[in-house]
Amino acid sequence: MAKKRKRLIGALLIAGLIIIVGTVTAMMYGADAADGSSDMPTFIVQRGPLTISIDVSGTIKAQDMEVIKNEVEGRTIIISLIEEGAHVEKGDVLAVLDSSDLEDQLLNQQIAVQSAETALVSATENLAVGENQAKADIELSELTLQFAKQDLQKYIDDEGEYQTELTDAKSQIAVKQEAAQQAKDRYEWSQKLFAEKYISETELKADELTWQKAELDVTLARNRLKLLQDFTYKRNLAQYESDVSQAEMALERTKRKASANVVQYKAELLAAEEKLKRQKMLLNKLEQNISKTTIKAPAGGMVVYATSNRGGGPRGNQEPLDVGQEVYERQELIHLPTSNKVKAEVKIHESSLEKVEVGLPVVVTVDSVKDRVFQGKVSKIALLPDATMAWLNPDLKVYLTEINLEGDGDGLRTGMSCRASIIVQEYADVTFAPVHSVVRVGNQPTVYVLEGGKMKPRSVEIGLDNNRMVHITKGLEEGEKVVLNPPLGDTETEDLQNRLQEIRQQGFPEGAVPSENRDSGAFPTGSGSRQRSNRMGEGSSPSQGGTPSGAERPQGFRPGSRGQDQDQGPGQGGAPTGEGRRFQGQRPSGMRPEGGTERSQRPAGTRERSQQPPSGTENPNP
Repeated sequence: MAKKRKRLIGALLIAGLIIIVGTVTAMMYGADAADGSSDMPTFIVQRGPLTISIDVSGTIKAQDMEVIKNEVEGRTIIISLIEEGAHVEKGDVLAVLDSSDLEDQLLNQQIAVQSAETALVSATENLAVGENQAKADIELSELTLQFAKQDLQKYIDDEGEYQTELTDAKSQIAVKQEAAQQAKDRYEWSQKLFAEKYISETELKADELTWQKAELDVTLARNRLKLLQDFTYKRNLAQYESDVSQAEMALERTKRKASANVVQYKAELLAAEEKLKRQKMLLNKLEQNISKTTIKAPAGGMVVYATSNRGGGPRGNQEPLDVGQEVYERQELIHLPTSNKVKAEVKIHESSLEKVEVGLPVVVTVDSVKDRVFQGKVSKIALLPDATMAWLNPDLKVYLTEINLEGDGDGLRTGMSCRASIIVQEYADVTFAPVHSVVRVGNQPTVYVLEGGKMKPRSVEIGLDNNRMVHITKGLEEGEKVVLNPPLGDTETEDLQNRLQEIRQQGFPEGAVPSENRDSGAFPTGSGSRQRSNRMGEGSSPSQGGTPSGAERPQGFRPGSRGQDQDQGPGQGGAPTGEGRRFQGQRPSGMRPEGGTERSQRPAGTRERSQQPPSGTENPNP
């Protein structure tokens, strides 16, 4: 069902376009051709002075001022604030921020500092004890090694324990052998005496036993010597050598362990020192933050809230500065002008940026200061578009521009609204005509000249415009009459045909037409071709009877958007709105490209063009 409805809507729209094309063509070439002067307002081309300027709105600010920011970390609340507009002297209190949380943190931080100091003392003492213990352990290990080496040397020395034991063993053998020989000689003599019956058999047996015992003692002495040489010596030598090696390794371990312990104690001491330093730094920061909660004036001047100096926006946080408001770190709170010199801050649209440069003269008027005009010069142009405006509207690119006013700014106050007219060019004697009398036919600027009661197209060459009058460099002479409502039959028909072709090329087989084309007024409405007053009006969209895209004004200016002082003489340049520009190879902002569907936007500060022709025009049927 929805597809059928879309198909039906698309078919009806295409049929309507065809009918509109025929109707507009017939009416344009019928009614206008039949009577070219019927109810046709005209303008007599003039020659004289012409001022090309750019009009923008802005705000008055001080040239030299102290920007006072919230320097307290995190977020805090204003508990006291000086009244805006008050005059202060250096050192006066401007605002007081809530410091209760900071004071609680300060108390906890003081305790943390004391704990860190205690830890530092403990780490210092531990290092001293560790170094002493390490020295004692190393000395003990060195002494143990020394004793082990001495024991080894004492055992293997020529006059050492081993040689002494070896000599003793050998001497024992000699003694035992001598005793055995004596016991043997005695036994043999006892045998002789027993044979002659001089001694008894018992005595003989006793001598024999003594001899046998002496022989056993010799054998034992020899065995002891053999054990000493083959086993005891080797075992003791290995033991002493092992003791030396173990003592050396123990000394190495002790040294390494002592060094590691000392390093650890030093690391703990260093950590305690750093911790104490960190805790003191935090304590100092808290004390500074608490001191910064009382904001004092760095110089004398008049108090201006930062929110009063900041441009507004539907999505911007422009809540006025007041007691109880939460503020964040580095937020601008107060602007304190330090001199009487003022400047105007304006925002230049990117389409006019190429015409503005530093040093151009500027005429500034302030809404609240009547009958006074201030002179100034462009002093600074931002390199990048204003971020806030770009965030609010990504399609809008404006550049913050500063204009330094001459004099001391007597009577001006920060935050006043103003309107600046940047003088781009001043011509002393040139030919000019209204911008809405020029249309583009075949990509050529064209005017319709009234000759003998009939309109005749004529190609012209144009220069800069001030959004009311355009400089005619070639093609028109002073005194000629140009039609203010030129016929748009050719261009309207071409535009509608281009739109119909565009719809077909967008690939809607079911006859559906994109809703944005229907909603944006891409298809002209209305039944008459005499709605030229609306078609020529400033910022009008096609749905309001505006100029179709095929009949755009010459590239480089935007129709309408006239200044508030439009009743001034054209030779004076009127009150230009600053939208005039050269007709170069780029499409100005707010104009639809040929065959496009973009809405034209009315610049801020403009109003609907008056239906009355400007001064110097004729109306055949007043």
